[in-house]
Amino acid sequence: MGRSASKIKQMHVPLFHVNAFTAGPCTGNPAAVCLLDSWLDDEALRKVAAENNLSATAFLVSGSEGYQLRWFTPRCEIRLCGHATLAAGYVVLKVIQPDLNAVQFSTRFSGSLTVGKRDDKFCTDFPALIPLSCKKHPGGLSVALNLESNPSEILEVNDTYVVVFESEEAVRNLAPDFARLERLHPHVVAVTARGNDADFVSRYFAPSYGVPEDPVTGSVHCALTSYWSKRLKKSSLHAKQLSERTGELRCELSGERVILQGRAELTLKGTLTR
Repeated sequence: MGRSASKIKQMHVPLFHVNAFTAGPCTGNPAAVCLLDSWLDDEALRKVAAENNLSATAFLVSGSEGYQLRWFTPRCEIRLCGHATLAAGYVVLKVIQPDLNAVQFSTRFSGSLTVGKRDDKFCTDFPALIPLSCKKHPGGLSVALNLESNPSEILEVNDTYVVVFESEEAVRNLAPDFARLERLHPHVVAVTARGNDADFVSRYFAPSYGVPEDPVTGSVHCALTSYWSKRLKKSSLHAKQLSERTGELRCELSGERVILQGRAELTLKGTLTR
């Protein structure tokens, strides 16, 4: 016989849902933030992320100098996540330690990241990524995106294809085949163009990681900011992501770093029992 229920130790994990890079009610990218006393094994973290069923869950463990931070999609751990970092910063700076103006996160794959308060927004400090032209056209990409005409450029950075179009409408009207996009794994796909009322717009697809279309993707703006800053000859940019939920970011290229600024909103606070 198994152990009695009274002898099984339950965990009670503080859980928050935060809309990051929000432009208003029910917009932006919802992330879960879980506060842990110590690290669970990787499969347990993945199962919690799958239970949350959001594009990303941020896990925090408090340390002597800030917090350790990891991110999981419903399928796996990821190397960098912008919106969940902003959400984690919101939870620390608004809920846990509201006396602080900034918090530092130590990550496994992306070094030290900082989130700070700036007026009614939060700023995240990430490494800049430089997308380069694809030397070889990725097979199956055009079919997966259901392209009727060729894009102006196809770039690549960090297992991400960046497809550049000449109009916002081309980005907005894309109807990709997610099953075909999934076959491009480990690559994901971002599409971008000059915006009608923003410096640039984008969409982001990562079905092989359990995220068919991400509502607002902070990490890809580390590359898009580098690209559009050079093309538009300006270091401060206004970006919009044209998902169904939509989201807005202020992006600044500062040397080898990208500063992403946006609003955040707490939508849920509770306890996860496992």
